[in-house]
Amino acid sequence: MAKRLTAENLNALINRALAIETEEAQDAGALGFMARAMTLASLPHSRVDGNEFERRNGAFSLSIVAPSRVGLPYGTVPRLLLAWLTTEAVRTKTRELVLGESLSGFMRQLGLVPTGGRWGTVTRLKDQTARLFASSITAVYADGKKTAMVGYHVADNAVLWWNAKDPHQGSLWQSTVTLTEPFFREIVERPVPVDMRALRALKRSPMALDIYCWLTYRASYLKKPTHISWEGLQGQFGADYSRTGQGLRDFRKGFNHALRKVQEVYTGAKATAAPSGLLLAPGRPHVRKLL
Repeated sequence: MAKRLTAENLNALINRALAIETEEAQDAGALGFMARAMTLASLPHSRVDGNEFERRNGAFSLSIVAPSRVGLPYGTVPRLLLAWLTTEAVRTKTRELVLGESLSGFMRQLGLVPTGGRWGTVTRLKDQTARLFASSITAVYADGKKTAMVGYHVADNAVLWWNAKDPHQGSLWQSTVTLTEPFFREIVERPVPVDMRALRALKRSPMALDIYCWLTYRASYLKKPTHISWEGLQGQFGADYSRTGQGLRDFRKGFNHALRKVQEVYTGAKATAAPSGLLLAPGRPHVRKLL
């Protein structure tokens, strides 16, 4: 169920939005990138039973399969991790990425504050990193006339010299992850520019993160007003909701709640909720400057 957008939360989002509007992402050192496939269809929002998950966006579908003993990635952490991996790959143009000498240092780069315990951010990061790196991802485009597909793992290997009990403790060696060649090509050749400050502002909502990345990507090529039905949006963003009339109503409520958060940060987003669906109009992407 969607949480109420309180005056305190709204004020915090507005303050972040004003800071973002004041300084371009590149000038502020906040220029980031997200994998394009993850903006067209996304990861689960919450824990999913089983080890296979699929989302559809028209002719495009994204399927994720994970080992049953590990489980599927879900929530905000793997989204933030994917944004960091994509950003570093685009910046360095190399498959081997250095995560840092300490767990707390890396978590700061993701906008996370290290906390311990079963439900703490340290435990969540370790768990979701294992789930993401163990998963197989397949993107398929099939429009009845042609079919194209690409499949990949995110990483070939990862070496994490981190002490979970003392996340601030450094190590003699750097923690690294080596991206697979197919995933590296996908994110370097077709990245979606995003503002990392916006991702950090929206980090409490997987739905808001998905909507933000999708809207700025659509704005990069949208030339005329477009209508998208609620049923289509649910297939793309709301696979966690049941395919019933009540499920669709619950999805609409959750989507509209997340959309309001996104529009407080990405004020140029041209998206209007209507009874029949979402109306998109041409506008500017949230990030206009590139490297």
